Amino acid sequence: MDGPPGRVRSEGEERPKATLQGVMRALRVLELLAERPMRATDAAEALQMSWATLHRTLSQLESAEFITRDNAGVFRMGRRTWLLGSTYLVGHPLLELAIPLFREAAEETPSGVYQLAERSGNLVVTLYARDAMSGETITRTTYGHHFPMHCGSKGLVLLANLPPAEIDEYLAGPLARLTPETDTDPASIRPKLDVIRQQGYSRTVGDVQSFTGSLSAPVHNSVGEVVACVCLVMARTEFDEGPAEAAALQSVQRVARTISLGTGWQPMHWATYDNDGPS
Repeated sequence: MDGPPGRVRSEGEERPKATLQGVMRALRVLELLAERPMRATDAAEALQMSWATLHRTLSQLESAEFITRDNAGVFRMGRRTWLLGSTYLVGHPLLELAIPLFREAAEETPSGVYQLAERSGNLVVTLYARDAMSGETITRTTYGHHFPMHCGSKGLVLLANLPPAEIDEYLAGPLARLTPETDTDPASIRPKLDVIRQQGYSRTVGDVQSFTGSLSAPVHNSVGEVVACVCLVMARTEFDEGPAEAAALQSVQRVARTISLGTGWQPMHWATYDNDGPS
């Protein structure tokens, strides 16, 4: 007999745990390759995973078309991962609000790329990008591009609005340097975050790419949380602190505020709540 109803054999007890561990390993590999394509040896070192385990995981992901490998042995994201990820954007409420606003804003600032971005772990990810109407090409601005949160105005505006404990945790970790102008000093970054939070926008130049700069403003949800941001990326030469840049900043803030209002955000209510408690 098999024993009392509901009893599971001891060898079966380990199966769900082992399956979950396998799923988590696969997700770690996918997250790593989402940051940048790499060879198996580099992935094993980055993940601190045994060669046998990594090889098995890579083989399973490749056979299922979640990742692909080129002739040089470099692994990158595959078509099935793209299909899964792209469904996140279908019917995305912020995206539906942003697209028509970006179309109008692009006419006001034709030399810049408007972006809608969200946080994903320690990264900021571009969900949507409206190309510059001037035809100027600005690299690394299309949807899907992601950077550490301390790099660029969109990451900083999201980082600044995290709870203090999460900011501390982020700044205690490794801070990558993308250009010589990337600030990687926590003691220098902290006061910048305070200013960003108080003024309601972020401005950086040359810290993601040496030839670009950006302006970003936060997007709030109906309960006042910062859930995304609007970013405008332009050539570095556009950042002269003159009237044109001031107009660009006003455009970014206006679009971010309009999207926030579309989510049900009530700025006066939350300002009262923050200062004096619930109204």
